[in-house]
Amino acid sequence: MPTVLRLLNWRFHFYSNEGHEPPHIHVRAGDGECKFWLSPVRLARVDGVRAVEVRRMEVAVIEHEAFFLEKWHEHGNG
Repeated sequence: MPTVLRLLNWRFHFYSNEGHEPPHIHVRAGDGECKFWLSPVRLARVDGVRAVEVRRMEVAVIEHEAFFLEKWHEHGNG
């Protein structure tokens, strides 16, 4: 489960061997987590994160999308 970025109280990561899913990033915040598809960025799943924080996470994912895609491919996903 490589962590690729820490920002505020969030940890951006992906899981190894996620099958044939398209590029995405998981964002952990406390006890909650969101999953965002990349290219284009869109919310895939929310678990235990308030809507206002989800929106802030989405903005961060958009800002770092190219970096996340690069890390996704470096790790051998997709």
